[in-house]
Amino acid sequence: MNLVLVYDGGCPFCRHFALRSELVGGLPDLRIRDGRADHLLRADLRARGLDLARGAVLLEGEQAWHGAEAIAELCGRLQPSDPLLALLHQLFAAPPRARRLYPLLLWARRTALHWKGLPEDPDQAGPRQA
Repeated sequence: MNLVLVYDGGCPFCRHFALRSELVGGLPDLRIRDGRADHLLRADLRARGLDLARGAVLLEGEQAWHGAEAIAELCGRLQPSDPLLALLHQLFAAPPRARRLYPLLLWARRTALHWKGLPEDPDQAGPRQA
């Protein structure tokens, strides 16, 4: 069954992780989708209670993981040939550690989106106002 990682394509960190996971993560069935660019996918996820503004989503059939659980599940399955992914595999494969560290990833995402002038929530009309 195919794995689908839905990430925020506006975040350079998210994009880099998603692309590297797809290319050198050792998971031939992994597909990535830019949730920021795909409004219909984002609406479907939101209807299921999976808000892209609060974290990445990993899908496998009807099963869905969100946020820290998505990253833990994905990192636990990675078989990376890449040193960065090997490090992330070590850091995030254990769900309790992923839950503790995930807020740092969200902070980095918010910061990167702010620098780019993009709203944290892809469903907002324009850049976040100060």
